[in-house]
Amino acid sequence: MVTAESLSTDRYTVTSIPEDLDEQQTEILKAFVNYDQVTWNIWFTGTGVENAQAVATGDVLATITENFENLNGKTDQGTVRIAISEVAVVTLDTSQSTAEVRVCEDLSGITTYDASGQDISTNESHSRYDILVTMTSEDNIWKSSVEKTLSTNECVV
Repeated sequence: MVTAESLSTDRYTVTSIPEDLDEQQTEILKAFVNYDQVTWNIWFTGTGVENAQAVATGDVLATITENFENLNGKTDQGTVRIAISEVAVVTLDTSQSTAEVRVCEDLSGITTYDASGQDISTNESHSRYDILVTMTSEDNIWKSSVEKTLSTNECVV
């Protein structure tokens, strides 16, 4: 059984997940968390962008790659807190299955440092974001394809 705790790591805390997910929704949930953790590990370590291709596609992959190229030694430290409120299959067919995952991501525990170790965090970087992520199935692997911020500092983790 998948629990919020079983999806968490030392730097990535899942505070809640929807109840009564079916097998398909659970697979999508795990794929989303894997995508989000891989991405956060890139920002925590400043390395590993090559791992993004396995968990992201389309605009999301392009954005990750572009942000990585512009890091210039910046890294994040701390803990991301995330509440997953919804996992919904939108279309399920052989050509292009999609699903949506709605999350509240709390970045108040994250500090951003430049290459020389100076804290360059901003108020914006310590916000909570209500995010809708579209997951797309490519060769039976769910990947993040679109990420849209719905609101800032209105959701609760």
